[in-house]
Amino acid sequence: MPILYARIPEDRVGVVIGPGGRTRRDIANRTRATVTVDAEEGEVQIESPDTDPGAAMRARDIVVAIARGFSPERAYRLLKENTFLGVVDIKFTTGHREKSALRRIRSRVIGTRGRARSRIEELSGCSVSVYGSTVALIGEEDQLERATRAIEMLLKGSEHSTVFHLLARLRRDAAVADAIAPATDEPDAA
Repeated sequence: MPILYARIPEDRVGVVIGPGGRTRRDIANRTRATVTVDAEEGEVQIESPDTDPGAAMRARDIVVAIARGFSPERAYRLLKENTFLGVVDIKFTTGHREKSALRRIRSRVIGTRGRARSRIEELSGCSVSVYGSTVALIGEEDQLERATRAIEMLLKGSEHSTVFHLLARLRRDAAVADAIAPATDEPDAA
């Protein structure tokens, strides 16, 4: 049986377990993996049956998403086909390690009343969570690529309007590419 481990922050242990253990059981039921949480240490052990080794990976991604600030309902988006979790480390991207700088940079991603984060979600299609020194993203591969690029631009000091215009253009380009792709994939009539 494949066994994976995850470490979660102390303040997110209760969210992973849920009221009366409901969230932990729900993760286990949805992924068919066994999820064991050590509340004292913040460690999670995930085992999957031999028949589905991917179950442990799906369960671990959901646990990590919840640990990075997502609600369980938003983290369950990872159960969809071709949906992935990405995490951007603010400290690694910016090089800033002081608390005041970290707070200021996080604020750029969140925006006033959460508007910047909401706009990134709307334009990229990704779910976004800012927690600690990380920005976590849930989405399909192309959505993750667009959102990661936008987040990194904001972290490096780009203007919000520049980032939002870029996201809007990338979304338009992707829509055009999707509209053209089916026409070129049709077999030739002979």
